[in-house]
Amino acid sequence: MEEKNLEMQYPVVCTRGVVVFPNQEISIDVGRTKSMQAVEEAQLHFDNTVVLVAQKDVAMEDPKAEDIFGFGTLCVIKHVRRMEGYLRVKFRGVKRASIQTLINDDTMMSADIELMEDVMQNPKEEIALVRRIAHQFEEIDIINQHLPKEMINELAKGVSAPQLADQVSQLFPLSLEKRQELLETLGVNDRLLLILQEIESEKELSQIENRINEKVKTRIEESQKEYYLREKLRAIKEELGDVPDQDSDIDEMRKQIEDHPYPEYVKEKAREELQRYEMLPAASGESGVIKTYLDWLLKLPWWQETEDEEDLNHAAEVLDADHYGLEKVKTRIMEYLAVKQMTNSLKAPILCLVGPPGVGKTSLSKSVARALNRKFVKISLGGVKDESEIRGHRRTYLGSLPGRFIQGMKKAGTINPVFLIDEIDKMASDYKGDPASAMLEVLDPEQNSLFSDHYLEETYDLSKVLFIATANYLEDIPAALRDRLEIINLSSYTEVEKVKIAERHLVPKQLKENGLKASQLKIDEDMLLYLIRYYTRESGVRQLERTIATVCRKSVLAILKDKKKSIKLTKKLCREWLGNEMFDYGKREKKDQVGTVTGLAYTSFGGDVLQIEVTHFDGKGKLVITGQLGDVMKESATIAYDYVRANAKKYKIKSDIFENNDIHIHVPEGAVPKDGPSAGVTLTTALVSSLSNRPVHADLAMTGEVTLRGNVLPIGGLKEKSMAAHRCGIKTVVIPKGNVKDIDEIPSIVKESVNFVPVDNVSQVLDIALSK
Repeated sequence: MEEKNLEMQYPVVCTRGVVVFPNQEISIDVGRTKSMQAVEEAQLHFDNTVVLVAQKDVAMEDPKAEDIFGFGTLCVIKHVRRMEGYLRVKFRGVKRASIQTLINDDTMMSADIELMEDVMQNPKEEIALVRRIAHQFEEIDIINQHLPKEMINELAKGVSAPQLADQVSQLFPLSLEKRQELLETLGVNDRLLLILQEIESEKELSQIENRINEKVKTRIEESQKEYYLREKLRAIKEELGDVPDQDSDIDEMRKQIEDHPYPEYVKEKAREELQRYEMLPAASGESGVIKTYLDWLLKLPWWQETEDEEDLNHAAEVLDADHYGLEKVKTRIMEYLAVKQMTNSLKAPILCLVGPPGVGKTSLSKSVARALNRKFVKISLGGVKDESEIRGHRRTYLGSLPGRFIQGMKKAGTINPVFLIDEIDKMASDYKGDPASAMLEVLDPEQNSLFSDHYLEETYDLSKVLFIATANYLEDIPAALRDRLEIINLSSYTEVEKVKIAERHLVPKQLKENGLKASQLKIDEDMLLYLIRYYTRESGVRQLERTIATVCRKSVLAILKDKKKSIKLTKKLCREWLGNEMFDYGKREKKDQVGTVTGLAYTSFGGDVLQIEVTHFDGKGKLVITGQLGDVMKESATIAYDYVRANAKKYKIKSDIFENNDIHIHVPEGAVPKDGPSAGVTLTTALVSSLSNRPVHADLAMTGEVTLRGNVLPIGGLKEKSMAAHRCGIKTVVIPKGNVKDIDEIPSIVKESVNFVPVDNVSQVLDIALSK
């Protein structure tokens, strides 16, 4: 058979990354069309004999003659299992084969081969090499992972040198090129020598790995599997000299701590936490907690500071450009800037802007930041009822975070931002703590330089922050907190102010947002006043802005749909686009009536007028109060009733009217809650009017708290109340004498059209209010 094979042509199967040695068996999946055809041909015409040759590039799909090695193995097909789309073939190597001529046609690959025999060399050298290889097997553990135990046992008994060389070549972990080199080496001793070199190299690698393992074992417990693997990887990198001794993120944090001017106590804390982080395994839950803490500690601004705008004229221009009016706030900010510039150091004040919604508290804070050239941060405390929102959570809790102030400082990135605390009057409290009490430390200029956050654990300086708080209703701010704030009241806007604000800010803003040019939509002063009077009733300008936005949208639709070039707003267009007039401007009683009095109220939405009605009818002396009144207002009604009853003779009221009649007091708009003591004089006047059958002047309104002796006490919110009266066209307002000092704060346009009558007793009120 061997003589016949010398000059015969055999089918060829190209293998990827596989070299077959004589007397060795191997199973290979054959899937390429040419290779499958070669197997079929070998079974049919070549007595199950085929040549296996490795290709040089394992990724090549259709190798040519130059892409395969010139040396292969003549193999016998032992078994073929047909799978779906491929053949699983078991080959056994027979002889080394040198490829003489390769034929590569469309169906399969075949070759003329010459069979090559082993060349026996120096017998003594062969024995020495075999012994050396056997000795190496005993010394190196890694061999056992690749060579079967049976083969090692056979080796101990003694096998032929060529068989030993081919078995080790087949099973030992070698590269494709090294296997091919062993296949092409005909000298047995040369082959053994090459194998011995590979074993020596593997032994050296094994010794390095043992050293690495020993180094790792001194650092960790065997039970910490993940940490063990990470340490092993680190030791490998150390051995190769690829990376420094510490992880890069630890080195980076250490460099950051030492290179930046953190306060010394922060550096000490960071070093201590970094040391703990370094000692913990990466899989430990605490490791992530410490890493997050260090990130917060190092990324907070400790020294970064922006430079304030020193040009006072520029600051004044910015404030005036952004807001019309609001002189008190602007003056206070300018004072702060001036004193800071003069002294070059000043604790930031804690300002609190109090006023109804829509008067510009939040936008004013942004303007202050722009005027000062500072970063701006905002948090809203509306509905916050957990102390941890202010002071942060302790690090022992899962998912703990710093409080909102520390979070805001990180977001700002500087130690002197403008910090807006919105809705400070709407904080709540429950079993988790009282956030208002936690706010005391934040908003006290004497304490906030050492603000303590539970998460941070180190004190943080908030003294350079310009805090601006906003609130709708001063009475809802806790007293202790209010004591630490510099209160600046923002009142409702007058109609003139609203028109100016709309002209300067709202109309240009809405034109821009809706893609309109000033020439495409014209809204004059009269139409703005019309929108203010008949489509809005508010202290600020939010509803006015929404109304203007609606007009702009309708205009855009008309311009695009109806091809109009320019639109001038008229009352007719307003009614068409906005519907009928929503409010009746100057709403008040048209004629004098018995038992109906116009009162003035101050709510969180500004001033408003309040009609109070009283009637009496046959009954058993019962007092009925309706209109969803609060406890304080109910008490005022009771005081008024008792005062009138005690002074019935004085006001010519029949004494038996109280025993034989039921009296009903009602405040309309029953769905709206109402409370406060300032309706006392109004209730008293309405009772006297009803019971004495004397009408009340329709163009008159009043406010004031009443006592059982008939004294009229001062009230709050006179400015807002007087503006509400002015809006309704009321000409006379009766006020307590104690509020005369507040008249100076009322806008001149209101003072010119409204007559304020100060009183200190109910009798004076009745003389003015009741018809003779």
